[in-house]
Parts: sequence; C-alpha cells; structure tokens
Amino acid sequence: MLDNELKNKINSLWEIFWTGGITNPLDVVEQMTYLMFIHDLDAADNQRAKESAMLGLPHKSIFAGDITIGERSIPGEQLKWSVFRDFPAAQMYGVMQEWVFPFIKGLHGDKDSAYAKYMGDAIFKIPTPLMLEKIVTAMDAIYEQSRQANSPDVRGDIYEYLLSKLSTAGVNGQFRTPRHIIRMMVEMMAPQPDEVICDPACGTGGFLVEAGHYLKEKYKQEIFFDRQKKDHYMNRMFHGYDMDRTMLRIGAMNMMTHGIDNPSIEYRDSLSDQNPDRETYSLILANPPFKGSLDADIVSTDLLKLCKTKKTELLFLALFLRMLKVGGRCACIVPDGVLFGSSTAHKAIRKEIVENHRLEAVISMPSGVFKPYAGVSTAVLVFTKTGHGGTDEVWFYDMKADGFSLDDKRTEIKENDIPDIIARFHNRAAEKDRARTEQSFMVPKEEIAENGYDLSINKYKQVEYVPVEYPSTTEIMADLHELEMQITQGLAELEEML
Repeated sequence: MLDNELKNKINSLWEIFWTGGITNPLDVVEQMTYLMFIHDLDAADNQRAKESAMLGLPHKSIFAGDITIGERSIPGEQLKWSVFRDFPAAQMYGVMQEWVFPFIKGLHGDKDSAYAKYMGDAIFKIPTPLMLEKIVTAMDAIYEQSRQANSPDVRGDIYEYLLSKLSTAGVNGQFRTPRHIIRMMVEMMAPQPDEVICDPACGTGGFLVEAGHYLKEKYKQEIFFDRQKKDHYMNRMFHGYDMDRTMLRIGAMNMMTHGIDNPSIEYRDSLSDQNPDRETYSLILANPPFKGSLDADIVSTDLLKLCKTKKTELLFLALFLRMLKVGGRCACIVPDGVLFGSSTAHKAIRKEIVENHRLEAVISMPSGVFKPYAGVSTAVLVFTKTGHGGTDEVWFYDMKADGFSLDDKRTEIKENDIPDIIARFHNRAAEKDRARTEQSFMVPKEEIAENGYDLSINKYKQVEYVPVEYPSTTEIMADLHELEMQITQGLAELEEML
C-alpha cells in the first residue's frame, strides 16, 4: 500500500496532467503507464544483465549499439530513462516523441505478439516539453520515495491508486488483487516448470507476473539452462484474457518488463462462445469480477447447462472447470455469497466441485482485505479437476489477519496468518486431528453434503464459550457502600480545608 506522502506525490503528478490539458482520467492512466514502462525497461535491463552475469549466461542489452528507428540510426543509450531524463526539456521531448515512443511500440520483433498487438494503437499525448519535464521529474521523485519506503511493487500500487480515481473504477469489479494475497495463492499452488497457466480475467497480469517470479526463484537453473523449458516459459506458459484494451496493454507491458517475452494476452470475453478453451490449462489463478453487466445472450451455453445464472462469480467457476485439464488445479477468489448462497445455481456449482472433482481448501479472508476500494468479504477456493470425484476431506482456514490493518488505511501490522496458511496447506495431513475450535481444521465430505454443500467456515467452526464468573450482588453492594463512605470522607476533608 502507498503511504500518504506517495499519494500526495501522485496527486501532484495527476494535477500536472490535468493543468496541461489531459483531462480524461483514462488518458492520464495510459500515459503514466507508458512512462512507467519506459522507466522500468531501463531498470529491468540492468537487472537482467546482473542475473545473466550471476548465471554465466550471455546477455545483450536492448539498448546496446545503434538502434534504427525509421530511417535514422541513433545510439541506444540515449533511449534510456536514466540518460534522457537529464536532457534539456526541448531535447528530452524530441527524444521521447521521435525515438523512445516509436522504439517501445516496435520493441517486440514478433508482430503477432500480445505486446505488438496492444501497443500498435498507443499514442503519445503529452503536448509540451515543459509538461514532459515536470512529469519526468515528478515520477523520479515517486520512484525515489518508493525505494526509501522499500515498496516491492510500486507500479502495481500506483496503478491501483490511479484506478481508484477513475469514476468507472469497480463498476466491472476491476479492483487489483493485493500483491501479498496473489503471492500467497501462488505459493500454495507451487507452479512447476512444465505448467500451462491461465488467468481468464487477467487485468494487469498480476497473477501471471507473480507465477513467473515464483518459477524464477525456485527453478531458475532448471528453466533457464534448458532451451526447451526456457522457450516454454517465454512463449507458451502464460495466458491471460480480458475485455479492457487498456488493461491488456498494461498487462502486456507488465509481462515484458518482468522478463516474459511473448505471453498470450488476448482480448476475449471469457464467458462467451468466443472462448474455445476446453481442457487446456494445468493451473488457473484468478480473481474474476464479482459484479458488472452481463449479456446473458452471449454466455456460453455449456456453462449455463452446469450453472444457470447471470452471476459472473458462479459462471467463472463453471468456466474454470471447463478450461482445466484433468488433473489441473485452480486457486481463485470468490465473494462469500458463493460459499453459502441458497439458490439452485449456487448449490449446483458447489455440488459439482465437491462431488465430481476434488475440493481441497476454503480459506475465508476478512472483509478488509480489499479496502479501501471494496469492503466485500471473500474467500480463496482451491480445487483440482478430476471428473470422477475425489473430495475426501476439505481443509478450512479462518484468516484473521493478513499483515495489514483492516481499515481504509491498511497500515502494516505484526499479525499475519499468511505464512501459517501456506505452511499448513502444504502439510494438511497434520491437520486431521485439529479441533473445530482451532483456526484451521478438516471437514469430511459427507458432512458438507449433509449441509447442502455449504462451504462457509462458520457452519463447521465450534465456538468455545469460556464461562465468566461475576461477584455476587452482596459483594457488589458492599463495594458500593465502601466507595460511598470514601466519597463522604473526601467531601468532609474538602469542607474542612475550605
């Protein structure tokens, strides 16, 4: 989360755009995203050079040598943020408009790539050199402040804050999932180097980027020293879909900045017939929209057969089951209503997952996790597609703290259940003897079925009532009389002093 000082700096940056004539909030977000991407290209290139040196791998900087743009050839070094930011305003504007922006638009050699597809219609809209100079200076101050605050994902945090300023923010459920929750879900699922990973409502690509980070950390040598596995990681492992072209453009830039060259990022209504994916993916990580408009006429008929409803959160669960390979796994965020809703559609999708596949875990999260942008209570569902059942016992966990206060400020606190959740999830065999009064426990499938496939933790949690003994009325009256005597004595002493 951003602190107040960073928010004030971003507000000042927003004002620079506004007073400079860029008044459409979406244009502001887009232009800032391009500039953050240009800044991060420089930082990411330096980081990859260091990583390659450590691994003993060859590395060619994207800024190396002369670069041809149009009919001109210029030194690549001049396209670096760390270099052109020190130019005079007029020269910096010329470099950005004539060289840097065309350079990033044509950065991906594959013209059919996601990056090329969504950057093709990108337009540089900053009108004057003075305005650009002010923006670059302000952004440098923001990055410097974030370094001092030790923020691990400043670009995501900035984007989340900018999104909160849009009048349309949240109408279609476009709230960014907090980075630490994404990380928790990725570590629970522990992706492997041969996965095919998808987020059918990918937004800016947070789940895909974090899965890529995890694989780099855990399997760096296995992936990057094997030509086939590296090719799979760069070109065929990551798939994301969304209906917002701005989101897709940001997602493609995000993935490329994080070293994933050619992810499959596509414009697609995942719930419609235009989504042909069936038994395609080995892992789905998602936080699908909980609300928003839905054209019932275009919803895929096979999803409606399983779950006849207009509720997107239920239709996405049916979609995940369709898109996963047999043996494929899913970790997704759902609103609490999915766990206990009493409609036919709610019960049908829960029964489908419990009876015909393997439901593994239900992690209830406190309502403050998505504050200050939304106060909805949510849960993480973890299940495996089997097609023939397999649910034996379901692991429930009652998350009470995620490392941040649960109010609108979301300040960092010591209490954090996430490390415990990850450790216990990977050692569920030891959870069998846990009492229902504990924070986590197992519930047999038969009991869940008897309760109408209700998956809310409160249905199974036992509350331990501790008897409180109060003093007798005689003792209370005696105490009151004693207090009264002390007051009378005090008043008498006060009168004598007067």
